Amino acid sequence: MSKALVLAEKPSVGREIARVLGCKKKERHYIEGDRYLVTWALGHLIELKMPEEYDQKYKTWRIEDLPIIPNKMETRPIKQTRAQFQAISKLAKRKDLDSLIIATDAGREGELVARWIIKTIRWHKPIKRLWISSQTDKAIQDGFQHLKPAKDYDQLYQSAVCRSEADWLIGLNVSRALTVKYNDSLSAGRVQTPTLSMLLERENAIRTFKPKPYWVLGVDVGGYTATWQCADQNRILSKEHVDKLKAKISGHPAIVRQVTVKNKHERQPLPYDLTELQRDANRKFGFSAKKTLNVLQNLYEHHKIVTYPRTDSRYLTPDIASTMPERLKAVSSMYGGEIRSILHKQKGKALAKFVYNESKVSDHHALIPTEQPVFISDLSDDERRLFDLVVRRFLALFYPQYQYRSIHAELDINGESFILNVSEQTDLGFKQLNAPSEAPQPQAKLRLTQAQQLQVRHIRVEDKMTEPPARFSEADLLTKMEKYGLGTPATRADIIEKLLQAESVQRMNGRLCPTAKGKQLIDLVNNDLKSAALTAEWEHQLEHIAKGKGNPQHFMTKIRKKTQQLINEVKDSEKTYKIQNLTGSKCPECGSLMKEVHDRDGARILVCINRECGYRKRKDPKLSNKRCPTCHKRMEMHHGKAGLYFQCRSCGIIVKADELKQKANKKETRRLLHQMNKESEPIGNRLADALKAAMKEKNE
Repeated sequence: MSKALVLAEKPSVGREIARVLGCKKKERHYIEGDRYLVTWALGHLIELKMPEEYDQKYKTWRIEDLPIIPNKMETRPIKQTRAQFQAISKLAKRKDLDSLIIATDAGREGELVARWIIKTIRWHKPIKRLWISSQTDKAIQDGFQHLKPAKDYDQLYQSAVCRSEADWLIGLNVSRALTVKYNDSLSAGRVQTPTLSMLLERENAIRTFKPKPYWVLGVDVGGYTATWQCADQNRILSKEHVDKLKAKISGHPAIVRQVTVKNKHERQPLPYDLTELQRDANRKFGFSAKKTLNVLQNLYEHHKIVTYPRTDSRYLTPDIASTMPERLKAVSSMYGGEIRSILHKQKGKALAKFVYNESKVSDHHALIPTEQPVFISDLSDDERRLFDLVVRRFLALFYPQYQYRSIHAELDINGESFILNVSEQTDLGFKQLNAPSEAPQPQAKLRLTQAQQLQVRHIRVEDKMTEPPARFSEADLLTKMEKYGLGTPATRADIIEKLLQAESVQRMNGRLCPTAKGKQLIDLVNNDLKSAALTAEWEHQLEHIAKGKGNPQHFMTKIRKKTQQLINEVKDSEKTYKIQNLTGSKCPECGSLMKEVHDRDGARILVCINRECGYRKRKDPKLSNKRCPTCHKRMEMHHGKAGLYFQCRSCGIIVKADELKQKANKKETRRLLHQMNKESEPIGNRLADALKAAMKEKNE
């Protein structure tokens, strides 16, 4: 009987698809059933070749060899995951496989993962595409019943190839040129450089800012505060003016010159896309963009309780409307009070009809809960908090609009104008879903009539100073990146992490600021590469290619010309650069100075500045895989007089290696004793034999 080869992106997803499809024969690299054989990539299995694979001379970095622009970009299997690729390649030769189903993530990167594998194994049989927005059993079953022709996604694949090749050509060449010319590890790229440039622009605005004093004059009338205003300006720029105004209005009543009352409403917010969720999670919980994406991915893949995370849409397609009751029932165990009336009175129908707009949904609809039942005890604290954001935003679609009265009054106090603005709730609507601390509080009703006289109870003068703009939080930076089209929802978190790892940017009190290295780097690169407008235009062209409206060959021709121009500018530049973090230590191998850098775990490492030498030495102790019993962070490895021991950098707790070994031995002993009680499970090691002998001796 013929079978279909199903290619998933990750083993965890592959196992779930195999379970739903009834595949039960488990092998190391695949799971087989009567009709399907499910295998998986490990993320990417194929990548673009490195320069030295085109020519061995590129192993040595020399500026005269740049730019490296191959006539044709080639791919190769990734060394670390070669075993899985070879297994897929071997499976592809089986005679009983008559088709292949792409089941990688339904997006640009997922398409690239699959297509490069298919191309490398030289698969020539029919190919279909599984395109789903959630990982529930129902979604997988429906997806396999409605498989699409792979050719429908050819343009998406072309867009992914162009993005990958453009990043290779510009990022690799410019980074090599800067690194070689200035003898330091300098990383530049098509998206990360304009992102860094935005951070530096904000830093310059802060540095050049000069604070100025100003005053605000307010009066208490009937429990509300009215503020002095002249020609739409409420700032008073001199203390003398404040004193004159205060003297002028003292002892005089406020006369209502004009009052305007309007009934207003605020419509329900749209569900989240990835970028909006990353912003809110950063503001409310301090999550980095990367952490939000990782937690969300787990809610999608492991718990299956949210739809596809890497979406750029905040709208839903009309066909989703019929699934709403099931989605509401799925979260009712956690949100019973909020959902009960929706299911009974509205029959699960959303009041915010505007959310259904097919024209505003590209590859995936907005991020919403799935029909999978939720078990709160299975979620970690971070997962629970993030899921709560998603659900409350989703539930807002079923609640009425927020309604309020807006009261705008102009008051006259002895010839001076004061403005009173008050908002009164008339219907909380969807805002009753907010946390208690965030929910608007009820206020006493204000009733004003024209020419009414109000007693001025108190005059307030506030001394203030103009403030510089704040440094960007990750939420702010994500907003800016989205506004200028830098990256995609799926890549923005990685861009921020790259800047941090390259030590071009650092986190300070939850804010992002460029380092001395980042400031110098921006001075060295071409103005076009710093331009958000140019990168946004490239992203726009990639989107056009994905929709079949752009030409991949024309795009890559422009990228190749731009690469040549950027490298020529670096070669001709007369700008200077000072290596940061130099220490007084000298390299024991070549005598050059050493600089201090940080690895991914934050540990300090001394690195020789002579790139041909490459000597490295850890300054901080190495982190082990042992976890601290108190804070559960990885512990440092130390060697003392008593031998190896582990210490937690955060808590200071010390655990001797022999104590850990002892615990491990006790655990192993318990396991073996349990195993010995099962006659069907033979044991064959020295510890087991010793235990048997000891127990036999005791019984005798």
